[in-house]
Amino acid sequence: MSLDGPVLGVQRSLSGRRWVWHGGIWHGGVAGGAERVGLGIAERLGLPEIVGRLLALRGVDAERAADFLQPTLRALMPDPSLLAGMDAAAARLADAAGRGETVAVFGDYDVDGACGAALMVRLLRDLGCTVLPYVPDRLAEGYGPNVPALLGLAARGASLIVCVDCGTAAADVFAALGGRAEIVVLDHHKTEAPPPVPATVNPNRLDDRSGLGGLCAGAIAFLAAVATVRALRRSGFFAARAEPDLMALLDLVALATVCDVMPLTGLNRAFVAQGLKVMARRDRPGIAALLEVAQIRTPPVAATCGFALGPRINAGGRISEADMGLRLLLSEDPAEARSLAEMLDAVNRQRQQVEAAMLEAAYAEGARQAEAGHAALLVAGAQWHPGVVGIVAGRLKEKFNRPAAVAGIADGLAKGSARSVPGLDLGAAVIAARQAGLLATGGGHAMAAGFSLPAVGLDAFHAFLDERLAAAALLPAAADLVVEGTLSVAGTDRALAEQVARLAPFGPGNEEPTFAIARARVARAERVGREGTSIRAFVAGEAGGERLKAMLFRAGEGRLPEALLTAAGGLLHLAGHLRAEAWNGSVTVAFIITDAAACD
Repeated sequence: MSLDGPVLGVQRSLSGRRWVWHGGIWHGGVAGGAERVGLGIAERLGLPEIVGRLLALRGVDAERAADFLQPTLRALMPDPSLLAGMDAAAARLADAAGRGETVAVFGDYDVDGACGAALMVRLLRDLGCTVLPYVPDRLAEGYGPNVPALLGLAARGASLIVCVDCGTAAADVFAALGGRAEIVVLDHHKTEAPPPVPATVNPNRLDDRSGLGGLCAGAIAFLAAVATVRALRRSGFFAARAEPDLMALLDLVALATVCDVMPLTGLNRAFVAQGLKVMARRDRPGIAALLEVAQIRTPPVAATCGFALGPRINAGGRISEADMGLRLLLSEDPAEARSLAEMLDAVNRQRQQVEAAMLEAAYAEGARQAEAGHAALLVAGAQWHPGVVGIVAGRLKEKFNRPAAVAGIADGLAKGSARSVPGLDLGAAVIAARQAGLLATGGGHAMAAGFSLPAVGLDAFHAFLDERLAAAALLPAAADLVVEGTLSVAGTDRALAEQVARLAPFGPGNEEPTFAIARARVARAERVGREGTSIRAFVAGEAGGERLKAMLFRAGEGRLPEALLTAAGGLLHLAGHLRAEAWNGSVTVAFIITDAAACD
């Protein structure tokens, strides 16, 4: 089989994608140097050849393979002092603990902000501080610190305000505080210069040389906790009291890292791998309650954070009470936690309804712009809910393979969020637009950004994004589907699925391996789930024989779900992920369908 052509000859699948080989892998083999490296890894570590080959395709060599498969903080944790501003931040936090100060923790309303704030609140309370948590209301206050909120916290006795996942661009707000309280910023959003406050820890500061720019704010908060405890240990603070259990905070770091779509490589991989182990213990009442409400009975994986926990925590900040997620994460009462989890679950269902109402119009306008050749998509609607525009932007980005920005317009002002595709730095583009005077506010990181501007300036902003992100115009209408190997139905056994799972946690930078099954015969298929939005199918080889369960999630309308539901007895090429699923003490194999194509 030629390695230059598409996988199984699929030039355009049912979802409009071309299937391409990853690094020359085909039929269980790897071409060129990757094959040699993979075999070397397998022999050195006693692994199946397929695991060695998959590691090689991820750029992992024999020296790093053990740490990749079993990522630990002992092996991968950096010295927090590598981060610019960290020593000053740790010293100020340690001083607050030593003096028993009242400290306010000002968070953001997304998962990263809620987790990072919860981590810092828990740390400071364990160190003896009185802590005032605060999350701004998305509609009334907007993103980040604002003068009335900071003045209010100072009036309640806060001598120190710690801003988590925000604050980097709030120099004017901090100046208006007039010295009533000191500020420490723990953030990761792109910035030109840090604000003039006692300490700003942000790996994306221009003067930061740590190389840790891929960390989320929750991870930065954890490193600040490590540095603070180290400073207190050196001062003898713990001579008469126990040190806080920092490892118990890793469930928050894992949740934040996954939900903020950080690369799951290096240190982030260790944070998530170890944090999921902590999460599996269900010691934190809020997370335990949310897992129950989401009906997660098995040990959590990265996808649990991204698809079950994260959307529910985000829902409060999007269309309800902004601090509901933080309150859940801080709750120590199982009954209170269960009540908050149920409220967030209900709010999330409401959010889904609001989202569905916006998506149809956004898709139609996105299709028009994509057809017209725009490199970036910019869609706006009157009274579109600002808490949902980010989700809609993500859906547009996925559907059209373009950077996408979505805004709601009210009282002549457009407020929105944007999402990017790999390789195009959206945060830098939005910051440049703000510097050019096109935006009232704007900032973010490579994959996501937020902005606001007078509605009359939307066309000019769109033109700027088109120019700045012009490379996106060369992207195909649908992103290629990268396939790492082919499987037969008969070969998809539990042992193989469990070996593939050794590469988890999966996410950006370590995508879950995608395999193709040629000419699978669909025995039967049906809609399942509360809303009927999933499809369960059973497939066999072309000649019949043993059946494999296959699942398609988020199966609304479209060619792909229609083909599965009407293919009884027919043949389809399938692409997806092989998983071993534990349930009620038994383990079964399932193929999670991501795409399908008609057979010749």
